[in-house]
Order: sequence, then C-alpha cells, then structure tokens
Amino acid sequence: MKELYIYQRGKKLRCGYTTGSCATAAAKAAALMLHQQQPINQVKIQTPDGIELSFEILNPVFDRLKASCSVIKDAGDDHDSTDGMEIIAEVRKRADHVINIEGGEGIGRITRPGFWGKVGDAAINPVPRQMISGEISSVYDCGWDIIISAPRGKEIAGKTLNEKLGIIDGISIIGTKGIVEPMSVDAFKQTIYLEIDSIHNSGSDEVLLFLGNYGQMVAEQLGLSAPSVKISNFIGDSVLYCKNLGFKKVTLIGHIGKLSKLSLGAFYTHSSTCDLRLEAFVYYLALAGAPLDLMEAVNHCSDTEEALNKVFDNNYGKIVTNMRQGCIDRIRKYVKDPDFNVDVLIYSMERGVL
Repeated sequence: MKELYIYQRGKKLRCGYTTGSCATAAAKAAALMLHQQQPINQVKIQTPDGIELSFEILNPVFDRLKASCSVIKDAGDDHDSTDGMEIIAEVRKRADHVINIEGGEGIGRITRPGFWGKVGDAAINPVPRQMISGEISSVYDCGWDIIISAPRGKEIAGKTLNEKLGIIDGISIIGTKGIVEPMSVDAFKQTIYLEIDSIHNSGSDEVLLFLGNYGQMVAEQLGLSAPSVKISNFIGDSVLYCKNLGFKKVTLIGHIGKLSKLSLGAFYTHSSTCDLRLEAFVYYLALAGAPLDLMEAVNHCSDTEEALNKVFDNNYGKIVTNMRQGCIDRIRKYVKDPDFNVDVLIYSMERGVL
C-alpha cells in the first residue's frame, strides 16, 4: 500500500487505512474478479479526498455467480483495535442497477438511530457505503449485491465504543477520509461527538461530561443518572457541541488538576499544551486576599493535591468554590450564553468531591 506519513510532536508517523477503505478495496477486487473471471492480487481505490490507495488482495475465490476476497486492515502507527483484522467482501451481479450493501459475520447492527444509519441496518457508515458504491460501479454497469464481513468482528467490538453507540454484535465499517492519522485529535473528537449524538438521539436533554475514568466513578457515587461521555482534555469542543445540539443541562466532572486550568479559561487541558494549575491557585488566592507567603508556598508545590492541602490547612478552602464558579463563568462566555445551564463538580483524589 502507498505509504503516507504525518508529523506530530517532531515524530514521523505512518498513516493507516480505515475499515471503509479496506471494505471498498475488497469489494472492488471481488467485482473485478467476477466480471473478468480471473484472480486479482492488487487493486486501487480513490479516497474521498482524491488520494489513490493500492491494496494487496488475499484469498481470491470466484465462479460464474459470485466472487470474494479479503484485505488486512493496516492502522499504521495509530493505536487501533481493528489493526490487523481481515475484512472480506463477497459480491454478486444483479439484473437491475440497485447496489445493495449488507453486513455479514462480525459486522455490527444498529440499535439506535443516528447519522450512521437506521435501526436494524448493518453498521456500515454512509461514507464507506458511498465509496463502495462508487468503486464497484466503475467495474461494470449493473446492480450488485455486496456482503462485507469481518470474522473477528464480534471479538474486536468489545474493545471499541460500539455498544455505547448502540451498535451490537460486531465492528463498524467507518471512515470519512479513508485514511487514519495516528493519534489524530480530530478522530478522538469525532468519537466524542458520536457518543454525544447517540445520547441526544436517545431523547435525553441532560448529559454528564467526565474528563477521566475516576470522574465516572464520582458520578456513580453521587447517584447522577444522566447519560455520560468521557471527553478527556477536550472540554471546549465537547461543551460547545452539547450546547449546539440543545441539551438543557450539562454537568462537567473533573479532577482539580484539570479544572483549575479551566477556571482560568483553558479549554484544552493536555499538559503538553497547557499547564496553569498552580497559577490558577495563586490567582484565586490573590483574589481572596491571601498572604504572599502562602501564594509563594503554593507556587512551589509539585502538584495540585499538595497545593490543595496547603490551601485548606491555611483556611482558604473557599477558593475551590471560586474556581468552580470561574469554570462555570468561562464556559458560559465560551458558548456565548450567560444563561447556559452548566454545572461543574471538582474532586480531589485525597479529599473527594470539593
């Protein structure tokens, strides 16, 4: 396959290929074999962005009625649970011009409506369906029955977010660009958006956003029952997406280390990009009229748990309430709605919910 690379943080990383591209390549190769009645060892396809990709074709089988073959998913340097799995396509010609794309073994089924398809449909997203239809139509002017399978799909699906998205019993055939960028921020955000979409489509008007797994435990301990999404460091993007979808209430749950940054207006909180934790403590201590020696002591702390202990030991624990309000105020400014119904819960590993 054609080698594509991106550079992130000074490292050269090899791009991979979506399950949608793999399914498209397998379907086109099978159609070529059925039409030409000869084996195919390699096939080229176009991504939606116009990039030409070449795939090695495995296990070619054909007769006069049908043909099948497979492609091995290559995720490049991306940490993808579907890396190395086999994607199979089986095709048959039709007498009409209908192109029917169905899911076979290992392809999940949609149980909740969303942009990815109707309830009961195979979990083959719209862009891969368009890719498959476009490439297979170029082989011969007729209709086609196409079955996409992934023998290890049900096993691999347990390592994905499919169940939370309402997709059961297999993987999804996905991808909007045909190419997977390693550790892609955009891909991570799209996953978050899919989960938020799923909650919105279920009819819920409230959502919990937690920054890490411990935040989910905190929500459970507090008895918060609204549907939840793990958003990692993507606070601004996630909250704004919820606002634009029309959620009536958003609750954000996170550790003091992350939310102290938000209290100063940082909406992407990864440490490689933003580290304002102790500065936030100093800022709110200054607003509270704390003595300079306390601010200096906090500024020299190694982490927020240590800083938090100093603050409480010196009777300035009230600044946590001010930080929480600072988070709320800055979110409302960020979404440009002073009445946006957002709540923020801050916790410490040592002190619990603050």
